[in-house]
Amino acid sequence: MLHSALELLKLKGKSLLPIVQGGMGVGVSAHRLAGTVASLGAFGTISSVDLRRHHPDLMVQTGRSRDKALIDSANLVALDREVNAAKKMSRGNGVVAVNIMKAVAEYAAYVRQACESNADAVVVGAGLPLDLPELTTNFPKVALVPILSDVRGIGVILKKWMRKNRLPDAIVIENPRYAAGHLGAPSADAVNNPNFAFPVVLEGTLQLLKDLGLERENIPLITGGGIHSHEQVVKLMGMGANAVQLGTPFAVTEEGDAHPNFKKVLVEARPEDIVTFMSVAGLPARAVRTPWLANYLEKEEKLQRMAKPKACTVGFDCLAQCGLRDGISKHGQFCIDTQLAFALAGDIRRGLFFRGSEKLPFGNSIRSVRELIEYLLTGIRPALAAVASPTVRSDQALVPA
Repeated sequence: MLHSALELLKLKGKSLLPIVQGGMGVGVSAHRLAGTVASLGAFGTISSVDLRRHHPDLMVQTGRSRDKALIDSANLVALDREVNAAKKMSRGNGVVAVNIMKAVAEYAAYVRQACESNADAVVVGAGLPLDLPELTTNFPKVALVPILSDVRGIGVILKKWMRKNRLPDAIVIENPRYAAGHLGAPSADAVNNPNFAFPVVLEGTLQLLKDLGLERENIPLITGGGIHSHEQVVKLMGMGANAVQLGTPFAVTEEGDAHPNFKKVLVEARPEDIVTFMSVAGLPARAVRTPWLANYLEKEEKLQRMAKPKACTVGFDCLAQCGLRDGISKHGQFCIDTQLAFALAGDIRRGLFFRGSEKLPFGNSIRSVRELIEYLLTGIRPALAAVASPTVRSDQALVPA
């Protein structure tokens, strides 16, 4: 385990390093990454979405299937395997959490499976998890952590949950201006709203807790989105945060569960390669402008004009509401599970590669989880010059901006 001079994060009786590894799907944060993070005394997170893709036997059963029930069952088996593997790697240290999108059709089933598999925490984003207390009634030891972006959303959760005699065990405050993947804003134009700024949300949340008569020590606040330096960690904790959450910097570590090409795309992306657009889930999203995404964005307006309800292209029906399947013209018009699966496998031309907007702690070097956490805690960088920078093959280069 690592140690820190910074104040520790207190969660369900555990004292953790104030570093949270965010959940990243499809399969980018599975047992190897989450288990490694937890083993060092920090907060590791498995993304629950379509984890069967890490298990060849489950893919043999479901790879060509259009049987939703079969695919859903395989993904629950995969989630159980991943949680147990991560817990074994952690050796009882840290926290192994499961991130679940409220927007997925099997949200409730994933929550129940995460709890039954003995995950230490359930983290929910991409929607307001108003029903999370009911879903976890039989699992009081599991920490409940909603991901929210503004004071208004935090207030809704706190007031609704208080009526159910339950409070969040922590709250992740994610700034959509900088974060990767699905963003907590109503539209792509709204991600820069000043109401999402960390100083605004932290101050407003602390006042809200006071107004509601809640002890701030009982609900740690975790800030996420664009964090890439020790100085930011210190500054945010000085503003009232109890920990910080990072996604992209963990995705590109040696222990990250995605293909090496996935990591190369993220570390080599220039600022002009990173774009924000509407996902099929009805939320803005941020990713690298690779060949597939560039081609899609050129056709997006036409596809949205032609949108109409149709059968799920893969028979998976992964989202509760899907712009492509349900013909919602304001949403994205592509199969997100297919494109994210291509990215997980390292297919640079066909994949959708989620990435945050900010620079990475170690530039285009791929380093270990331990080195990343040590740097965030202490500001001491490893000897980067000794590691050759990775490169994407020239035949799979990013699309010029």
